[in-house]
Amino acid sequence: MNNVLTRDLHNEKELLALASQADEGAFTLLFHMYKNKLYGYLFRLTESEMLSEDIVQDVFMKLWNDHQSLSSIENFGSYLFRMSKNHVINHFKRMAHETSIMAEMFGQNSAGHNETLDIIALKDVEKLLAEILEKLPAQQKIVYHLSREEGRTHDEIANLLKISPNTVKNHIVQAMSTIRTNLRRHADTMLTIALILSLKK
Repeated sequence: MNNVLTRDLHNEKELLALASQADEGAFTLLFHMYKNKLYGYLFRLTESEMLSEDIVQDVFMKLWNDHQSLSSIENFGSYLFRMSKNHVINHFKRMAHETSIMAEMFGQNSAGHNETLDIIALKDVEKLLAEILEKLPAQQKIVYHLSREEGRTHDEIANLLKISPNTVKNHIVQAMSTIRTNLRRHADTMLTIALILSLKK
């Protein structure tokens, strides 16, 4: 096993060295070695197929644009996953920034008023999410809690509940679908509340 691991690492180092010299074939091999694992990791973070695919493409595009530095990477897998995680964090930071801009458009310039509006909106969303989760089927609710609130993997949940990892995945997908559907259903009402609050005073 150690010989296999050493050989794999050695081959990866060779591929990185070649890719750093703009060898497209070597870079393509690295892409195919990691794209599925990276996509799975990103999907667990984002719950979005489209966003996960986009980030995989963006990350490898950035790596190729800076290919000269590839040969200096000691652990390509760790580097790749860390880079992807930062990409996800930046994406959600942009989303939060855009949301705050929209809130300012609908609110007043008073910092105190905007802060109050943010707190009310956050409490409304948390209350709504709790109500949605409470209505999930019993096992679906348990799986969601173990996955999202305790951070357990699909395999850990499967072993704990004596079900297959595929069943765990299905429960999570169904729970997320229910949550999204219900949040969209209340989106207009929540926007109306925000508008009414912004017009007060």
